[in-house]
Amino acid sequence: MSDYLFYLLLGAGAGAIIAALGLGLVVTYQGSGVVNFAHGAMTMWVAYVYADLRSGAYPLPIPGLTPRVRFDGDVGFAWAMVMSLVTAAALGLFIYWVVFRPLRRAPLLANIVASIGVLIVLVSLVARRFSDKTTIRVGSILPREPVSFSDSLTVPRDGLWLTLCVLLFAGVLSASSRYTRVGLQTRAAAENEKGAILRGLSPERLAAAGFVVASVISGLVGILAAPMIQLDSSVYTFAFFIPALGAALVGKFRSVWATVGAGLAIGMIQSTFTKLQGDVGWFPKYGAREGLPFVLIIVAMMVFGEGLPSRGEIDRTRLPSVPPARISAMRIIAPMVLASAGLIFLGPLWRAAIMTTVIASVIALSFVVLTGFGGQTSLAQLAFAGIAGFGLSRLATEWGVPFPLAPLLAAVVAAIFGVLVGIPALRIRGTNLAIVTLAGGLAIAEFIFKNPTYVGGGANGAAVVPNPRLGGWDLGLVLGSKSSRPVFGIVLVIVLAALCVGVANLRRSTTGRRMLAIRSNERAASAIGINVARGKVLMYAISGFIAGIGGCLIAYRFGSVSDASFGVIASITALAVAYLGGITSVSGALTSGVVAASGVLFFVANGAFGSLGEWEATISGVALIVIAVRNPEGLVGTLRRHSGTVRRYFGQRVARSSVAESQTVVAPSTGPNR
Repeated sequence: MSDYLFYLLLGAGAGAIIAALGLGLVVTYQGSGVVNFAHGAMTMWVAYVYADLRSGAYPLPIPGLTPRVRFDGDVGFAWAMVMSLVTAAALGLFIYWVVFRPLRRAPLLANIVASIGVLIVLVSLVARRFSDKTTIRVGSILPREPVSFSDSLTVPRDGLWLTLCVLLFAGVLSASSRYTRVGLQTRAAAENEKGAILRGLSPERLAAAGFVVASVISGLVGILAAPMIQLDSSVYTFAFFIPALGAALVGKFRSVWATVGAGLAIGMIQSTFTKLQGDVGWFPKYGAREGLPFVLIIVAMMVFGEGLPSRGEIDRTRLPSVPPARISAMRIIAPMVLASAGLIFLGPLWRAAIMTTVIASVIALSFVVLTGFGGQTSLAQLAFAGIAGFGLSRLATEWGVPFPLAPLLAAVVAAIFGVLVGIPALRIRGTNLAIVTLAGGLAIAEFIFKNPTYVGGGANGAAVVPNPRLGGWDLGLVLGSKSSRPVFGIVLVIVLAALCVGVANLRRSTTGRRMLAIRSNERAASAIGINVARGKVLMYAISGFIAGIGGCLIAYRFGSVSDASFGVIASITALAVAYLGGITSVSGALTSGVVAASGVLFFVANGAFGSLGEWEATISGVALIVIAVRNPEGLVGTLRRHSGTVRRYFGQRVARSSVAESQTVVAPSTGPNR
């Protein structure tokens, strides 16, 4: 029993980090209505700043400037702490004012995409500014001497001190929200933003204050916890942040103490799972530590989904408009011919870029169906793709299922998982649904993708996928000494064309119109006889199937499949790229493929401006932020809107000219020759 108590107490430090990040999410949401997916990355940057200051330097986040400002040596604990917290406050204020303030009336999806862009930028900057030491050990801050509770129970005290600090911060936040002027104003704005404006309050200032406070608190805890962990770019960004999302959800993004309690419980349970994995035979050996808490979160959200509150804010703008689908032979054949010509006549680097674009377009099509047509949010599409990829390996290698039946069956399995993860959509919506699907995708990744039972069998632990064969034709990318065969790229183009036609026809069908009705107003759709629950399940099934096809194409391209291609960052990046191109149309999905990382656009940019490899991620993140802020409908939606404005302008000019001509009266000539 003492062993389990040891692991429980040992997990208190990790639980304190999760609770602190959850507190930051609650404060941010209460002030601005934004669930900031970059909050963990902001904490990471502050912790790196502190570590760099203790080594005698200060990192500059602006690309193009000298990476660091050098000092004579360690600036000392006090100055490093002060400068780091000032950096945290400035970072929170800057990100709100530049990124989220312009998005106050934008769709919630635009806020999610913008926060993902901030996350990508910060992670890429850490990789650039700290390329010499991306993994850092920080000197002790809190006391680390062991404390004994009994003869058989001794634990380090730094985790307990950190827990005490977080509880203290929670108490201060709870008291300030009830008894201080700013706290009461923030609560008032969260309950009724219109009323707060009428009372003379400034929701923008309150939101900025929330970002600053959240950044400082999480940054401080991140600094205090840095000596307890091995600091790298993912530990705060994902390992602790995603459980913090769950803690904030349990607290309904409102309750400070419920969030702290849930965060501490998640950290302690995860620590106990480490013990159970070694001692209990029936306990899952892989993924339980990371995955089981998220299964509990999904169950909790299904139970309490209707009770999740939304802020009383001014209505946001609608989702981007869905244009009518137009299908013609030229629209289908011309892009296929152009892509096939590039695959045949251009070099292997061009060929790789075109293949990347085609596969990214397939993944984007799954978002078009689910988010564009249905208004649902999912951050688990790459998890569905991974399910299909691993399923394809099993079907083709162990059971001998031939092409094209094997990828179709694998995609059906992905559709089933899509339905399972999408079941919470029957109860919850919006950002809460995005968080739950992210948790579901992570659970899939941890339980399945990291389990050797599913992954093992090939080089580096990857699941082997044989080349697709149709009759006597080998359609694979690699065949003998030929490592980049155009025939495989042409297969990709044919699959993409078929899916584009299918999605366009779905938009034109009765089923598509029902999806649009559900997207517009679920109650109104139900009132006219549409089965909303069945419609949502169908959306997730179709979207999961398309994502599964994309996963099979990825598997065929690389000849194997592993968890590295289908992680959490891949899923959220896929959503961001789909939104970047235009998430409501087939043309938007194709544009998303063109602008995807390592796609055609980046290949052209590398040729025009030199290698962008070291700055590719940073440029992608900045582009996501700019598009989300300036063009909430994506590139294609913006072009469509501007082209419509131009057509209306010239149409009005022509109409005015016609009216003027019809009203013109030719005066009779005058003069001596009359």
